[in-house]
Amino acid sequence: MAAKLTLTTFLTLDGVMQAPGAPEEDTRDGFAYGGWQVPLVDEDMGKYMSEVFGRSAAFLLGRRTYDIFAAYWPEVTDPDDPIAGRLNALPKYVVSTTLREPKWRNTTVVATDVPAEIARIKERTGDGELQIHGSGDLARSLMAHDLIDEYNILVHPVVLGRGRRLFPDGGLPTAFEQTASRTTARGISIHTYRPAGRARFGSFALDA
Repeated sequence: MAAKLTLTTFLTLDGVMQAPGAPEEDTRDGFAYGGWQVPLVDEDMGKYMSEVFGRSAAFLLGRRTYDIFAAYWPEVTDPDDPIAGRLNALPKYVVSTTLREPKWRNTTVVATDVPAEIARIKERTGDGELQIHGSGDLARSLMAHDLIDEYNILVHPVVLGRGRRLFPDGGLPTAFEQTASRTTARGISIHTYRPAGRARFGSFALDA
């Protein structure tokens, strides 16, 4: 049985996913609002993220997210930490054409034929989840091929007005089935969706 490919990502109310964790995390396009998530993190969100990582069997990351994680999580050495313990121990696959010698252990670089290689990774991983965290460029490229099996979207009660978004203009019109939802004490709405085919359309026009 192949692993399920899941995406977990943090969004603002206006769909921005850029640089949630720190001002210097991602300043592309002059983005000056990095760290927007930090004031909204609470115990409920931490519990949810521990649940997500508890289902992980391997990780698939874009280069930018990989570099951020690799600079932080190896320094968290407590093996009982529910996030660091999984990230440091489990296989990690990073999609990059420039990374040559990754220093974070259990890292494999995926440089070519990405959709086909991900299919092979899912088969090798077996039970559990092959998890994408953040990694907006990678997520958008996989969405264009209908490769993501499940989305965990954490919508934060803040609007920024600019920044890179998860769902791009020109993306595939896709319907989703909601399979779970909850809200944290500080108002983060957490939704789990599974793709349900192409979007459908209708009309409220009155019958003649």
